[in-house]
Amino acid sequence: MTCALLFRLLLMALVASSQGKHLGPTSRLRYSRFLDPSNVIFLRWDFDLEAEIITFELQVRTTGWVGLGVTNRYTRVGSDLVVGGVLPDGNVYFSDQHLVDEDTLEEDGSQDAELQGLMEDTVYTTMRFSRPFRSCDPHDQDITSDTIRVLATYGLDDTLKLDRDRTFIKSIFLLQIVHPDDLDVPEDTIIHDLEITDFLIPEDDTTYACTFLPLPIVSKKHHIFKFEPKLLVHNETMVHHILVYACGNASVLPMGISDCYGADPAFSLCSQVIVGWAVGGTSYQFPDDVGISIGTPLDPQWIRLEIHYSNFHNLPGIYDSSGMRLYYTAQLRKYDMGVLQLGFFTFPIHFIPPGAESFLSYGLCKTEKFEEMNGAPVPDIQVYGYLLHTHLAGRALQAVQYRNGAQLRTICKDDSYDFNLQETRDLPYRAEIKPGDELLVECQYQTLDRDSLTFGGPSTINEMCLIFLFYYPRNNISSCMGYPDIIHVAHELGEEVSDSPMEGMMAMNNVEWTPENIKKAEKACKEAQQMVIIKTIDELVENTTGWIPDIIPTTRGPCLESSGGKVEPQDKTPAGFRAVPVALSGSSSAPLGRLSLAALLFGQGALSWLLATLQVGV
Repeated sequence: MTCALLFRLLLMALVASSQGKHLGPTSRLRYSRFLDPSNVIFLRWDFDLEAEIITFELQVRTTGWVGLGVTNRYTRVGSDLVVGGVLPDGNVYFSDQHLVDEDTLEEDGSQDAELQGLMEDTVYTTMRFSRPFRSCDPHDQDITSDTIRVLATYGLDDTLKLDRDRTFIKSIFLLQIVHPDDLDVPEDTIIHDLEITDFLIPEDDTTYACTFLPLPIVSKKHHIFKFEPKLLVHNETMVHHILVYACGNASVLPMGISDCYGADPAFSLCSQVIVGWAVGGTSYQFPDDVGISIGTPLDPQWIRLEIHYSNFHNLPGIYDSSGMRLYYTAQLRKYDMGVLQLGFFTFPIHFIPPGAESFLSYGLCKTEKFEEMNGAPVPDIQVYGYLLHTHLAGRALQAVQYRNGAQLRTICKDDSYDFNLQETRDLPYRAEIKPGDELLVECQYQTLDRDSLTFGGPSTINEMCLIFLFYYPRNNISSCMGYPDIIHVAHELGEEVSDSPMEGMMAMNNVEWTPENIKKAEKACKEAQQMVIIKTIDELVENTTGWIPDIIPTTRGPCLESSGGKVEPQDKTPAGFRAVPVALSGSSSAPLGRLSLAALLFGQGALSWLLATLQVGV
């Protein structure tokens, strides 16, 4: 092929690809992460929400083949995997495949990954490709706003054979809307640390340590715009979560460090979360137009710092100085933000039967009393972010909004929740909550590995069902949570109990938890009247009641029609197709020469590949 013809083909491809927003072979990929403990596998990625295309670049310390795909929580069977490499003669191979069992790969009949580049040097093999969020191939796993379990693997040569010692799975939230580099960092940034100093972690499985600390003392209004955990490296696995609660300025607070929910109830004062971190999370910076206000008479001056330790090995003599680092500035943002805690009121009514493949719990919030409890009109709440929280049995969560009795939207959800990846996430839009709206939290659990009841409670082996909504403008409501009439549930399960809620809970221990009774309990909990508990920053509490509305599942959008083959005829094709974009037209699974000719001809930023090819010859 002559240089003139190559340039002509390149220009034609660039004109075609410029009509879309597809990330090309040289586009900067904003997100990155190592996928293995030894830092052998490095992944970069980025995505186009409008086109629903995601681009990956996998770099592995090997001169053999590499593979990247998506799997699920329970088995690698059915995982999709894009594999590729460079043969000793310089030819490239690249293919969209799936696992038919734990170790056997099979090529998809529909090739839905577009190769953008494959390179190998003496140290690394680097493969870059794009794929749709949702293809029409049933062998491809969808890329969604859920937690995604990314599967990465490689070989030492070009023999496509999976080795469990070189196969890794890592949970990642791929569709992270806001990248930290996109946000402003004020030049006058000040750092303030909130921490427990030299705390001796008890030799107990679970400890909730609380202390009260002052927020920064400032002479005028400032905004906190970022927070991050402060963790000692050798104690990271013991710290389950860190929460910072704002205290009402009229509160009388105790001194020292004590059990948050122990003998002294004063250490559980202050219930309005302002920032929070849990296992797997990192730092979080608020959008450029919001911040936590400090320095005015209406702002909190003190906080309660809560650290949950999980010392399952009962190790003695471990001291800790963990906490939260706050970043604040005098450059004010447009809005003061707040956090609203939703979900199932944790104690004492929450229970989950043993041996459950799936069990749903619900917590209702009714906002009709917000204005009365706030002491002033409550403007419409604009939700921009969220944090999901259950313990080890949690599998999925969602928050659903209702208005005038009709379902309005799903505010946030994760159908593949991972206890080890709890992070504050941004919404792709701002969800507006009006006075009178109802908010429902649904949590799904699995307890196949348990032979006794799981109760709601603080320990990691207990359970929780919580969603924290980050919103503006701030009001005084700290939490709004619900729980079912346990007496009704006990009666539906055939248990004779009085009007005592505790007696109703004790009766759950008498139930034989067959699959039939598990479903009966779930149905009874959903149909029971909910008690809704609303609390303010000043510890004012109001109760109301309500009923759990039905949740209408969100339908998936159309799949992207295959560009490199047809869906296998024996498979049921998902309903709804949309045309393949220009940038995805053409197959990319055949041998392509020293460098990827498919990427050269159809990628957006192919000039670098062209120059490299001209230097080494085609």
